[in-house]
Amino acid sequence: MYDVAIVGAGPAGSTLARLIAGRYKVLLVDKKDLSTKAGESSPGKCCGGLLAPDAQAMLSKMALGLPKSVLVDPQLFVVRAIDVSRQIERYYQRFYINMDRQRFDRWLLSLVPTDVELRLGWRFKSYQRDKDHFTLRLIKDGQATEESAKILVVADGASSRVRKLALSGRPFPRAYVAIQQWVEADHQLPYFSTVFDPEITDYCCWTIPKEERLIIGAALQPRHQVTDKFELLKTRLKDYGFQFGKVVHRESAFILRPTRPQQISTGTDGIALIGEAGGFISPSSAEGFSYAFKSAIILADVLRETPDDFESRFRRKTRKLRANLLIKNLKSRFIYDPWLRNIVMKTGLQSLQVHKS
Repeated sequence: MYDVAIVGAGPAGSTLARLIAGRYKVLLVDKKDLSTKAGESSPGKCCGGLLAPDAQAMLSKMALGLPKSVLVDPQLFVVRAIDVSRQIERYYQRFYINMDRQRFDRWLLSLVPTDVELRLGWRFKSYQRDKDHFTLRLIKDGQATEESAKILVVADGASSRVRKLALSGRPFPRAYVAIQQWVEADHQLPYFSTVFDPEITDYCCWTIPKEERLIIGAALQPRHQVTDKFELLKTRLKDYGFQFGKVVHRESAFILRPTRPQQISTGTDGIALIGEAGGFISPSSAEGFSYAFKSAIILADVLRETPDDFESRFRRKTRKLRANLLIKNLKSRFIYDPWLRNIVMKTGLQSLQVHKS
């Protein structure tokens, strides 16, 4: 019998496991084999792999420094913003760390103490709630096993199966399909870009250079001709001078965009939700690392006090975090409203004049 079972070994799950290890008997489960022995060939997460300033601040608060092996070239200090419908573009100074997402996740997992029991490569199938514990059913390569835990923590992202089973009647954040293509690039761009085009999506599109590759990505509304709209994005990028070769790799995933307070859930009845599984992700930029760390740290603090009534205390202590998401939602409406964005970009407020060679 485990004290705490955590489903999902991404930034939120690994951080929580690391912080409560020693205080509790912990089980950490993930459907991907994130162990070092799995090598770089195992599939990674569909993610741009940019560490925003808020996430960098959280690493500082945890006294963590990124190893060199996680970083990829180039390091980026400017974003190119392109409004296709208004035919306006601007450059803005930003400070992001460019990294390999798969290596980042493995590094965070490597920090988890050895007394945490790992089940990597095991897929969560279902759970049964008993009087004082949960029974989890896990499957790997056709083999099934069951584990028991007193507390169940959901940290398995936007497509969380646990959330769907446990909170099926609760409001759910708006879901998008994030699609990325890694394409060959003949030269390394010194910036990442954000593309606004209402014909493609009411959310974000992006390009991110990764060494000799370029990531092209978009968050698209499901069932709205996503393939055609992604190809339209690539065509529009060529109109703005982007050059890229053959597709090396394709990936996709669901991404959440909370637009109402009720869509953010912290859990109930012995279950806690952290990271994107709980709706903790920026609705303006889709940045999730900082919220994964923050929600995990808050839950760890709550559990280290006492497991009694942790659900209500966790909800109370995430009040500021949830309020921050509401502010980001207001910012999102400002960014993605074509009329307001046009005013800001036309004035050139806080933009840079870039001197190209």
